[in-house]
Amino acid sequence: MYSSMDKLKKALSGDDEEDKGIVTQISDASTLSWSTRIKGFIICFALGATLSILGSCLFFISSKGPIIFGVLYTVGNLLSIMSTCFLMGPCNQLKKMFAPTRIFATILVFVMLVLTLVCAFAVKIGALVIICCVLQFLALTWYSLSYIPFARDAAKKCFAACLD
Repeated sequence: MYSSMDKLKKALSGDDEEDKGIVTQISDASTLSWSTRIKGFIICFALGATLSILGSCLFFISSKGPIIFGVLYTVGNLLSIMSTCFLMGPCNQLKKMFAPTRIFATILVFVMLVLTLVCAFAVKIGALVIICCVLQFLALTWYSLSYIPFARDAAKKCFAACLD
């Protein structure tokens, strides 16, 4: 695998891979360049948006339109959420998703994603699927606002002003 000279160079340079942990070795091997991360984000996000739009277009096509819409909309949203893993890395994404400031929003998003799929596949009532998709949209909006400083407070104030 390595020649004696390669081993000597690594030992002298302090770059001995045997001293690194397995997680560090995997992380080093899977590090993407910034341009690759941007491309991955754009492709994944565009695919997610396309599935959501396609689901909306197929809504009125057949009697199963609301169910198809719910499934495509949910898969599209999952892809859109996963697209941010390209920007910040999956471990960092998970840490941020389950940070105390947004754990409630994260759980709410995943509950709505699952409920939408349950209503689409098990219950098979189009109206329930649509209601779940609307609630899923609201949950994703609240989750997204958690990444913008003071955005949720501003949204609460706007909503309260609209009700007054």
